[in-house]
Amino acid sequence: MTVSIHSVTVPALSQALRQLRHVLDKGAAHARDRGIDPSVLLNMRLYPDMFPLLRQVQIATDMAKNGAARMAVIDPPAFPDDETGFDDLAARIDKTIAFIESIEPARFEGGENRSVTVKTRSKGELRFDGLDHLNNWLLPSVFFHVTTAYCILRHAGVVIGKFDYIGPVTTA
Repeated sequence: MTVSIHSVTVPALSQALRQLRHVLDKGAAHARDRGIDPSVLLNMRLYPDMFPLLRQVQIATDMAKNGAARMAVIDPPAFPDDETGFDDLAARIDKTIAFIESIEPARFEGGENRSVTVKTRSKGELRFDGLDHLNNWLLPSVFFHVTTAYCILRHAGVVIGKFDYIGPVTTA
């Protein structure tokens, strides 16, 4: 059986973002039900030198859309980082999922061997072949920021657990 880069990239990114939206929805409900100003949760961080929840979501969506676009050799849409509330973040996630899922599977063909360059603030330019980019940069980076967002909400007392993070499980 042959596995396509599209079949590994798009479903994994979409699922991670859907579950991020799910835990954010629970975070918004938590704030509303307890009379907490939503900005308190959105500006929470796990440690002073880490980004707050709001920025974690922005980075997760940027990593997902830009990484999928790199794998498909297309230009990603630009999203301004102007969200201020849970609804804004949900809309950003929805736009990101719609973009990722709109990429034609054929655009990913040969992506495992494609040369990929990622510009970073702290490490300069990183160069990968497509499969290494997917396995060693794109997926871990998206999961890192989604996990951090989950952990911030959990730390804030939002009642979420493993299956809120993982989502629906399909078995053969």
